Amino acid sequence: MNYSIEQMKKEITEKINTGKDIYLMGIETSCDETSVAIVKNGREVLTNQIYSQIDIHKKFGGVVPEVASRNHLKKISYIIEEAVKESKVSFNELDGIAVTYGPGLVGALLVGLSTAKAMAFGLHKPLIGVHHIDGHISANYIEDSHLEPPFICLVASGGHSHLVYVRDYGKYEILGRTRDDAAGEAFDKIARALGLGYPGGPLIDQKAKEGNPYAIKFPRAYLEEGSYDFSFSGLKSSVLNYLNSCKMRGEKIVVEDVAASFQQSVVDVLAHKTIKAAIEKKVDRVYLAGGVASNSALREQVKKLAKKEAIIVGYPSKILCTDNAAMIAAAGYYQYKKRNIADLTLNAVPNLKLA
Repeated sequence: MNYSIEQMKKEITEKINTGKDIYLMGIETSCDETSVAIVKNGREVLTNQIYSQIDIHKKFGGVVPEVASRNHLKKISYIIEEAVKESKVSFNELDGIAVTYGPGLVGALLVGLSTAKAMAFGLHKPLIGVHHIDGHISANYIEDSHLEPPFICLVASGGHSHLVYVRDYGKYEILGRTRDDAAGEAFDKIARALGLGYPGGPLIDQKAKEGNPYAIKFPRAYLEEGSYDFSFSGLKSSVLNYLNSCKMRGEKIVVEDVAASFQQSVVDVLAHKTIKAAIEKKVDRVYLAGGVASNSALREQVKKLAKKEAIIVGYPSKILCTDNAAMIAAAGYYQYKKRNIADLTLNAVPNLKLA
C-alpha cells in the first residue's frame, strides 16, 4: 500500500471541510510509561491507557533505560488492543496516529515510534510526530475545553523545566529553561538523599505537608535580572551540604522540615517567574504542565501570586500531568489540522528541542 503524504493531505482537507469528527490515536513511550489513547477532536478522551513501570524501577532508585525499553516492547501491543476495545473506535475509524518522537530515552522512544510507523503504513493513516513537551502543554486543552492561546505555560517535570509563551497551537516562544537540573530531577535527588524513595516528587510533597517550609533557609536561584531560566543544582548542593553537616555534628535531621524547606525554595522560584512572565507578555492566564504541576505547594503558590494580578490559573488533573498518550493525541490534533504529516523515515530524537 502506498503511503502518499500528498493524498493524505487532500483527505484531511476534505475531512475538515465536512466538519466530521476526528479520531486520533496517541502513543507515548518516551520514558517509563507505556501509554495509548484515543482522543476525539483533540479534547475528548475516549480512552487513555497507561501502564506504569514505577514499581519495576523503584528498586533501582530511578529509571533504567534498557529495562524501560524491554517493558515497552512487552506491553505496547496489549495496551493498543485495550485502547481500541475501551474506546469502541476501530482501527479503520482512526484518522491518524500521533506519537512522541522526542525528547526522551532513545530506546524507549523507538518502541512507540516503530509501532506507530507500522500502524500508519499498514492502515494507510497519517503519521504525526509530536514533541513530548508540546504534549504536556496540550494536556491543558483536554482539561479546559474552552482554553485557547495565547497563555503562559510552566512545564516542570523530571526531565524538563520550561517557561513557555504559547502564541498559538503548536507555536511557542521559550522564555526560560533549566540550566542544569530540572525541577523534577532535583526532587528525585533530594528524596533519595532523605531516604524517601522513588519517585521523589509525590513523596516530598507528602512529607512537606508535615513540616515547616521556613525552618531551614535554603537559597532561591532567581539568577540575573530579567532571566526566566531556572537553576536548581545550587539548591540541591545546599540541601546535601546541610544533611552532611547535620550528620557530622550528630544533629537530628527533621525530614519533614528539610522536605518542606527544599520544596518551598523550588516553588518560590517557579511561581515567581511564571507570574512575572504573564505580566510581561500581558496575558491574563497561566497554566501548569508536567509531573511537577501536580505538586500541591506549587499550585497554591502560583494561585496566590496570580490572585494579586487578577490572573487565571489552570492545570491538568494529576493523571494528565504524568506522561500519557492523551496529551500526545491532543497535540497531534492541531498538527493534523495543519496537515503536518511525517513520512516513514521519522526517527527518534532524544534531545529534541521545542523551538
